[in-house]
Amino acid sequence: MKAYIAGKISGDENYKEKFKKAQEHLEKEGLTVLNPAEQPEGMSAADYMRICFAMLESADIAVFLEDYTESKGAMLEWQWCQ
Repeated sequence: MKAYIAGKISGDENYKEKFKKAQEHLEKEGLTVLNPAEQPEGMSAADYMRICFAMLESADIAVFLEDYTESKGAMLEWQWCQ
């Protein structure tokens, strides 16, 4: 089963560590993890969102981190999942 991680990235200096910790936890549960924090730097926000929606489309489930409501992108992902 594939799991997508959603949460705040922009404005969070420790986002990579936070997403990595979530990924490790999900992998221990036997899931294949789609981690949006592992993207190349330097693209536009719209480019990142297109990639994230493609990842969501491929996922079986989405896991929302506690801070997802603080992120415009994660809220778009939440709405898409609804």
